[in-house]
Amino acid sequence: KDTVTDLAVVKIDAGGENLPVAALGNSDKVRVGDWAIAVGNPLGFNNTVTLGIISTLKRPSSAVGIPDKRLDFIQTDAAINPGNSGGPLLNDRGEVIGINTAIRPDAMGIGFAIPINKAKEIEDILANGGKVPHPFVGIQMVTLTPEIARGNNSDPNTTLMLPEVKGVLVTRVLANTPAERGGIRRGDVIVAIDSQEIISAEQLQRKVEESGVNNKLEFKAIRNGKKIQFSIVTGEMKPQ
Repeated sequence: KDTVTDLAVVKIDAGGENLPVAALGNSDKVRVGDWAIAVGNPLGFNNTVTLGIISTLKRPSSAVGIPDKRLDFIQTDAAINPGNSGGPLLNDRGEVIGINTAIRPDAMGIGFAIPINKAKEIEDILANGGKVPHPFVGIQMVTLTPEIARGNNSDPNTTLMLPEVKGVLVTRVLANTPAERGGIRRGDVIVAIDSQEIISAEQLQRKVEESGVNNKLEFKAIRNGKKIQFSIVTGEMKPQ
């Protein structure tokens, strides 16, 4: 199992029987507006089927409110409630395009599913006895825009003046992490990694995840109006 993504591979003894299986679709071909069918046991009501559409693709886990999941989700308005988790999200051909996984308790009509192609990648690693890598640097962050910076700087009670640029503001550096060891501080504004411009927290997270574990990244940031650089070696994220 992989506790970060909450996915597992289970081996069963079918006793020689040919068990029916669901056909898997291709989540890369899913488009916004496609039909979405969620199946599960919400609130203890067995075999419940709900219908909706695909609302958004590649919704990052940080935007969903569960950043530790480190996934991009399919967002749907098909009703997904506690008990749907682990059930299939189907297309109009009955093919599995996602695994229902998350809801926002503060929002009605919004549910999320892990794209089936990503789930298959993780399944292949787990089924072969491998460990799913989850690189991280150890910061909490928010996207910064010139408009946000100007609003902050015009506040007479502000304690931190921000550069009026596009980038990522570090709001917290976690203890005993690559970021802390590399010298990143709260209030730094990250503007580039490995010479690639960084303009959003989601982009930074993807950049780190794509880099792999134990890889060195060159960060460019602004601190107190001055440009600075860090070399950060990514670590392995541990489940909470």
